[in-house]
Amino acid sequence: MTTALITGATAGIGAAFARRLAADGHNLVLVARDEKRLNEQATELHDRHGVEAEVLRADLAEDEGIRAVEARLSDRTQPVDLLVNNAGFGNKGVFLEVTMADELRMLKVHCEAVLRLTSAAVPGMRERRRGGVVNVASVAAFVPRGTYGASKAWVVQFTQGAAKDLEGSGLRLMALCPGFVRTEFHERAGMPAENIPSWLWLDADKLVTSALKDLARGKTVSVPDPRYKAFSGLAKLAPRGALGRASSGTGRR
Repeated sequence: MTTALITGATAGIGAAFARRLAADGHNLVLVARDEKRLNEQATELHDRHGVEAEVLRADLAEDEGIRAVEARLSDRTQPVDLLVNNAGFGNKGVFLEVTMADELRMLKVHCEAVLRLTSAAVPGMRERRRGGVVNVASVAAFVPRGTYGASKAWVVQFTQGAAKDLEGSGLRLMALCPGFVRTEFHERAGMPAENIPSWLWLDADKLVTSALKDLARGKTVSVPDPRYKAFSGLAKLAPRGALGRASSGTGRR
């Protein structure tokens, strides 16, 4: 049986990955900050699907947390075959309304942790000539949207570049770029979501199904919904000023 390590595993997209991968027979390493929720999730997945579900409490906004996950990914005696870098968050407010500490914390989780954990996982995968990494970005990567959009754009560019550098190694690296997903994301950030049209919302389980299909096809960027595929295409053509005005406040205030 293969093993998948998922960060931000207790809610939203991370929890959907855990459910799907457990149902497919993968053992799991579940990473998040809330140990109580992790233990409850691990017990449920083990009882329902008969897989091993290891718990690793770690805060990826802290060096200690990143180091703990790096160590688990580097353990050759318990190899990880699939890494899902899903941990992330949003900040309420636009530039200068968000504290510098919160901006830097976002870069730590969205960029530094993704870089370090991918770098910890890939050498063992390359030795075994198999494995995969899914780095969860966002369609916000394609529009001007402050630190959040910039950090997710970095995730996309980093993943595409690393995938190119690792061609022929047997590894698959993919940036996953969802739109609005019904999760705890907005609630945790204190952002009201009532102004977001209902037709823009995606289901996390369907999103994961589409993402895993794209990973199996060898895609390096997955935009898993026709609505957002169209959006990302238009974003490449639209004037940046208009894009910035349209995206700046949506879902952030």
